[in-house]
Amino acid sequence: MATSKLTLSVKSDTIERAKEYARRNHTSLSKVVQNLLDDISKKEIKTDPLLEKFKDDEISPKILALTGILKGKYPDDVDYREAYREHLASKHGL
Repeated sequence: MATSKLTLSVKSDTIERAKEYARRNHTSLSKVVQNLLDDISKKEIKTDPLLEKFKDDEISPKILALTGILKGKYPDDVDYREAYREHLASKHGL
């Protein structure tokens, strides 16, 4: 994976402590920063507030029984809006 240079503004005493930490752990300061950024970005939780609101609700067995009943019944390239227009046109004689 390609790497890029990054310029940061950090207090000098923080840099010294970070360098010492890296030396004690036999790694580079770049690797320490890389690991920190990886950890932060992986912990970030991206959730939909609406999904969070209902995540613990149980789904009715009647609804679960309907899951997947139309799968494979219609081709993927069907334009449902056009099909509905055709249905209404034939129903109302247009």
